[in-house]
Amino acid sequence: MHKLARQVRFSINPFGPVEAAGCNSFASNPPGEGLAIYFSLWVEVAGEIEADTGFVVNVVEIDKAVRKYAAGLIGEYVRKQFTAKKHISFSEISGLLREMWRTIKDKFGKGEIVSLRLDLNPFRKIGIEAEDSKEMIISEKFEFAATHTLWNDKFSKEKNFEIFGKCANPTGHGHNYVVEVSLKVPADGEWVGMGVFEKIVDEKLISLVDHKNLNVDVPQFTKMIPTVENIAVFAWEKLAPMLGSKLNCVNVWETDKTYCSYCGPRDKA
Repeated sequence: MHKLARQVRFSINPFGPVEAAGCNSFASNPPGEGLAIYFSLWVEVAGEIEADTGFVVNVVEIDKAVRKYAAGLIGEYVRKQFTAKKHISFSEISGLLREMWRTIKDKFGKGEIVSLRLDLNPFRKIGIEAEDSKEMIISEKFEFAATHTLWNDKFSKEKNFEIFGKCANPTGHGHNYVVEVSLKVPADGEWVGMGVFEKIVDEKLISLVDHKNLNVDVPQFTKMIPTVENIAVFAWEKLAPMLGSKLNCVNVWETDKTYCSYCGPRDKA
């Protein structure tokens, strides 16, 4: 079984007429006019590879279905709410995702949708993993800058450099880390709220590591090598007491080429 993911980009002008189709899908299609709202929808489809084509599903079919059906659903809802000067909540967005799922689920042959994710901006997204999902996954990215040295006192100097390479430099080296924290919360219920969530992450995690020497300034890393794997565990353990069962997963990027995900035990209480 393979999973194929496709990003479809489109823009909606909440006060203008229905947009004409664009021709630049790299930017967005429909393109929007003037100051339009940009959306990015990720569709993940699972299935077996077709012997004759090598496809799970032709991505052209995903593009067509999203632009014909899903983009229209979002556009119609956004225009109605903006015209009425009404707020659009995360719960309403998850409802729209479920409606999109129902609308396009039969458009991909034997392929089955396994997740839909809407990027609300480059750093925040909301997704569902089932057509009748009772939960939504809200994710947001944060950043911090820190230095570290990868070194194990049990090893000789030669072995440290053999294993960790230039990362064993005793004076350290720096990274601009990105942390993505995901929450799984009731699709139609209350949750901690964006401002509260961001404050928790800032106070319980970012403030501890930002502009710090991880080996020296963070007590946990005097006994634990501050690899990206261990930083992901550290992040989970700092956030879990406050976020409890809502905490779904933590991704930590050390560079744009390297990241680690950690989804620890969830508090069932």
